[in-house]
Amino acid sequence: MQWEQVPDPEAGPGEVVVDIAASAVNRADILQRMGRYDPPPGTSAYPGLECSGHVSSLGDGVEGWTVGDQVCALLTGGGYAERVTVPVGQLLPVPDGVGLVEAAALPEATCTVWSNLFMLAGLRPGETLLVHGGASGVGTMAIQLGRNVGARVAVTAGTAEKLERCGDLGADVLVNYREADFVAAVREASGGHGADVVLDNMGAVYLARNVEVLAPNGRLVVIGLQGGTRAELDLAAVMRKRAALLATTLRSRPAEEKAVIVTSVRDHVWPLLESGEVRPVVDRALPMTEVAEAHRVVEASEHVGKVLLTT
Repeated sequence: MQWEQVPDPEAGPGEVVVDIAASAVNRADILQRMGRYDPPPGTSAYPGLECSGHVSSLGDGVEGWTVGDQVCALLTGGGYAERVTVPVGQLLPVPDGVGLVEAAALPEATCTVWSNLFMLAGLRPGETLLVHGGASGVGTMAIQLGRNVGARVAVTAGTAEKLERCGDLGADVLVNYREADFVAAVREASGGHGADVVLDNMGAVYLARNVEVLAPNGRLVVIGLQGGTRAELDLAAVMRKRAALLATTLRSRPAEEKAVIVTSVRDHVWPLLESGEVRPVVDRALPMTEVAEAHRVVEASEHVGKVLLTT
């Protein structure tokens, strides 16, 4: 990865240009760097799925925003830059009480968690939620939003320090996946009931055990494939539990679907951020020119929350 001069982006109809203050590292960026996750056709070739900054210009038909507004945005790519074009439906104001750089930690995590746990899986008060990778950017947001709705939150993580941080955010059941069986731990903590919703970033390697840990009428939501893409599924086990297997990506969704998610996030999550009930968790912020180190930290899972890149 090289930091080079390229032509400035220009806002098309229904778009704004954002002067970027910060972006964030996501697993998708690492896969793209490795050549294993190409951007959707017609989108920016540069990594970066979220950013924060100031609106610098408006395209035709844009209403409700002005030049100079502090914003953060969900991107299809292009966040590793000083400027980026953003469809207006994917733009969010920086929440009151959240710093401009810190706000770059919000769009991808909030949109991923809200769309999957609440819009799709319908997590309800009193249910048990299991979050794999609880110390990740998505995981730390899932803990907080799950706790806020009144769910019991269980998490997996690989170190005692990460589990302690998850506990500080509101997780009730802390499982070191290197030392304990999360199926047994969640069942014990729930009186044998299991997890009503599982948010999974691992994919194939956890599939059978995720089905095993599900409660009757449980919902397994797969949002990552760090543990592979292919596994054998016992459909009889799924049917006995009347369970649902859901799998989603955010980056490749049409702009219209992203706009619906962003609007729902602004309506439901932004008030929690502004009241201080939920907060972004930032592990560190590095200059954009140190992107290689930022990727190393995320690949090695040395972080808790988000790793940011500043311009």
